[in-house]
Amino acid sequence: MKKIFFSILVLAAVSSCKKNLDLSPLDKLTPAQAFASESNLQLYTNSFYSMLPDGPGVYKADVMTDITVPNAVSTYISGKFSPNDATGWGWGALRNVNYFLENYNNPSISEKARNHYAGIAKFFRAYFYFNMVKQFGDVPWYSHTMSPTDSALYKSRDPRTLVMDSVLADINFACNNIYDTKDATSTQITKWVALALKSRICLFEGTFRKYHSELSLTGTANQWLQDAVDASDLLVKSGQYRLQTGTPDKDYRSLFISENPVSSEVMLAAVYNNALKKWHDAAWWYNSATLGARLGLSKSFVNTYLNSDGTPFTSTPGYDTLQFQTEVKNRDKRLTQTIRSGYYKRSDGTTALPDFNVTYSGYQIVKFSLDDKYYDTRTESYNSIPIIRYAEVLLNYAEAKAELGTFVQADWDLTIGALRKRAGITNPLMPATVDTYMQTNFFPDVTNGVVMEIRRERGVELAAEGFRYDDLKRWKAGKLLERVYDGLYVPGKNLLLDLDENGKPDVCFVDAVPASKVTGVVYFLLDNSTKKLSQGDKGNLLWLGNTPKTYEDKKYFYPIPYNETLLNPNLKQNTGW
Repeated sequence: MKKIFFSILVLAAVSSCKKNLDLSPLDKLTPAQAFASESNLQLYTNSFYSMLPDGPGVYKADVMTDITVPNAVSTYISGKFSPNDATGWGWGALRNVNYFLENYNNPSISEKARNHYAGIAKFFRAYFYFNMVKQFGDVPWYSHTMSPTDSALYKSRDPRTLVMDSVLADINFACNNIYDTKDATSTQITKWVALALKSRICLFEGTFRKYHSELSLTGTANQWLQDAVDASDLLVKSGQYRLQTGTPDKDYRSLFISENPVSSEVMLAAVYNNALKKWHDAAWWYNSATLGARLGLSKSFVNTYLNSDGTPFTSTPGYDTLQFQTEVKNRDKRLTQTIRSGYYKRSDGTTALPDFNVTYSGYQIVKFSLDDKYYDTRTESYNSIPIIRYAEVLLNYAEAKAELGTFVQADWDLTIGALRKRAGITNPLMPATVDTYMQTNFFPDVTNGVVMEIRRERGVELAAEGFRYDDLKRWKAGKLLERVYDGLYVPGKNLLLDLDENGKPDVCFVDAVPASKVTGVVYFLLDNSTKKLSQGDKGNLLWLGNTPKTYEDKKYFYPIPYNETLLNPNLKQNTGW
């Protein structure tokens, strides 16, 4: 009897198992379940946003440029970098997007909704591949997910033209299908954000092809530039965004220290919130002698900020020997909203001059730092950080038109003129000639005055926001990274300098710290090697001039990580690496 009962139990169990073979696993979603509704599509596409930079990814991105002065020379330009040091050859984010695009198209969901979320997915695929091409040049194009045994995983790199044409197709689909409702939180991808990204992508590709003649793609450059113009034009004419104006002394910096994004201009931001304790470390990173890169602006770049009447600062007699407290006066108001000066006040009302325990150039960046000293020593900054701004779109529009030769006075007034008016410049006229300082010190091959001024404006408006290195790459101006880091003018050693003109000395540049120090004075120790003055006993501060910097043509393309070339022998290394 016991044997019969046991047999019945076994048969029942087997029968039950056979029935359950037709059921879906209880611990995971099937594609049909995961993409069953519009809300599910939204939830899935929310995962793509992790591809965007966070706050530190923006405000720490300009460490290796020609216009900033960091605490150390990047290994990439110091001659110590090899494919063994390379990173960035990751494809997980792309697989996530491709999986969505293979499974989202549920006919029970409206076509408009499906196209909207497919547009968001293609926005992020375009964003992913744009960054890969900027970094590596030719890369493999994958439009679908693959199993570990798929031979395409080990294919060679596809031509830049194929990849970028695919990027353009993706971003065009995004622009045509993503909902056009403006997002007041500056956190969502909309049609307008897609157009802004398209203007960025097309300007980069058009100018890269134009100035990198070795690619033999100059004949296709103008179409990319025209696409940049068209995308920018649609966005401008939509009237959805405008420059933040009204208070010239504060408008610019308010974009970078506001808790809630200034959504009239900031189109997409990395959002932080004090109440929710979602914080970053910008104030600490910029104001610490140990935590951050001690990043400041270079003197050569500070010279490019115009006078408040629109004339070049470098046309001022004796501009190159003006002391700090004088040179910051009557300038483009973005200068004193980007660096500490005698005008800068902390939240307690005290003046905060450059901290020479932190800055090597004297031009200490304040653009992203909250004014309360509390945050200087904590990872608790809560200001939201812009990722895409309307100002960038205006700059993209202006540059693309100027490179095409179609730029006119109305374009100037709409773009560069408007940005300069916001900065308090009273006479923002379109130039008739090329500025000789800009040509001599930055772009000797540029002979068009408008193109030169757009490049000046782009540097000033987007300083320390992570654009400069990409700009140097596309303009084929990487040699600028070899220049010596320079700082403010020092009239002599052992002089007590009053930088805020309050009658009390602030800093003194010395070969040796005196035994009897003046209270309140920071003694900047020169070693006449890593830290010295350009003329020996006076001149501009020079930092790390004894550290060689090289930027050969091979560095326009980052090397493929060495291990990846071992895993896939079909990946041919970038030339020179």
